Amino acid sequence: MGSFGVITSLRPHLTHHWLLLWLWPFSDLRAQTGGHKVIATSRNPLQSPKLVAEIESKGGKWIQLDVNSRDSGDIITELESHGDHIEVLVNNAGYSIYAPIETVDEEEVRNQMETMYFGSLRLIRAVLPHMRQRKSGVIVNMSSGASLDGIPTMGAYAGAKAGLDALTKILAKEVAPFNIRTLTVVLGTFNTNMPNSVILGKTPLPGDYKGTFTEQVQGLLVSGKIKPNGDKDKAMQAVYQVVAGEGVGEDRQTEKLLPLGSDMTPRLKGVQGYLGHALVVFSSVTNSVDVDK
Repeated sequence: MGSFGVITSLRPHLTHHWLLLWLWPFSDLRAQTGGHKVIATSRNPLQSPKLVAEIESKGGKWIQLDVNSRDSGDIITELESHGDHIEVLVNNAGYSIYAPIETVDEEEVRNQMETMYFGSLRLIRAVLPHMRQRKSGVIVNMSSGASLDGIPTMGAYAGAKAGLDALTKILAKEVAPFNIRTLTVVLGTFNTNMPNSVILGKTPLPGDYKGTFTEQVQGLLVSGKIKPNGDKDKAMQAVYQVVAGEGVGEDRQTEKLLPLGSDMTPRLKGVQGYLGHALVVFSSVTNSVDVDK
């Protein structure tokens, strides 16, 4: 369900060791071509032998890791103890259960949260003491447009992503005094393997959902006809540059939110409209409930 890697700078003017946690379809070789050493991991490295070989042929490593394990943070402790000082952590482990809120099983929701929320949280907590002591580090969390405005059947997935987004906003304030920065990357639809790995909720739709948009979405997902419009390689190039402060990321190292994919533009505008509408309609109410002075 997820993977991560460590990137160690080989260039004299950069002293960073990067740790990236992401699904391997997103983990291209931008960092290695940029002069960094990569230590990548996944739950089952045997499933991606070609990518493992390519990473290792360029001087990197590939380590097994299951982010659902309560002990997953131990890998960071081990790497740090062997001199791999992690400077950048990127969380991108994830999958989606597609089911309406009414029928999604609680265990399915808990599994979503375990992978995408608690898995990331464990690694963040494991790496922070080391970053804090060095007064340096970057934590990147790969999020989704679903956390802003998802389609029906994505409630559990969106909830997990939105939870991590909210946590990251607070985290940014807490770690700023230690010269640690955060970056939330909000992704639209991309040409990863996710559209080909659809997992429907185990509870069938009740009859009343027949003909609804929710049923249509499930049918479309199963058909495999969804055509993502985002290029994952271009997206990872953008993430790399924003983290490294190069190219499109030059002079933007303090930014905390990076939306990627043309389908994110209407979603972001939709959120602006949603919040702005509430402020207009209820502003007088909002400001009328304070304690009398």
